[in-house]
Amino acid sequence: MSIYDFTVKTKKGEDKSLADYKGKVLLIVNTASKCGFTPQFAELQKLYDDYKDKGLEILGFPCNQFAGQEPGTNDEVQQFCKLNYGVTFPIFAKGDVRGETAQPLFKYLTAQKKFEGFDMNHPVGPKLLDALQKNFPEYLEGDGIKWNFTKFLIDREGNVVARFEPTTTPASIAKDIEKLL
Repeated sequence: MSIYDFTVKTKKGEDKSLADYKGKVLLIVNTASKCGFTPQFAELQKLYDDYKDKGLEILGFPCNQFAGQEPGTNDEVQQFCKLNYGVTFPIFAKGDVRGETAQPLFKYLTAQKKFEGFDMNHPVGPKLLDALQKNFPEYLEGDGIKWNFTKFLIDREGNVVARFEPTTTPASIAKDIEKLL
């Protein structure tokens, strides 16, 4: 099994095979428009602008599982991303990314790359860990997605090569992307 075996839903609810991205470097991100990490859309767009002509695709997957931080419809999510951050990379249909109802793609991604902790040097790292321990302790169990803006880096052959937690900024991933391009 590889990343290319998965089909996801577009913003219009149509099936999209990830095989369509064969030969590209992918950054797959679960997103939310009402999250403290939402400004990462600006850095994601910058990465996309800088590297799309070299073979990078960023794929955004909105999710409302984390404190209801993505309440909008698919159309509202699209408009928000475009109007507020100039997002031009694909934003897919909203769906779950953790637990029993997680999209199969995210079950696969989290099985390939385990949770290794938050960057505690990031200003939000200790606060996020504290909030999860107090409010959502079950999220810290296992390797499932812990919060919005978890990022997975996929090489040109479809292998999951890295996982970056929300406390890792998109800008800091540039060097990892460059190695794969």
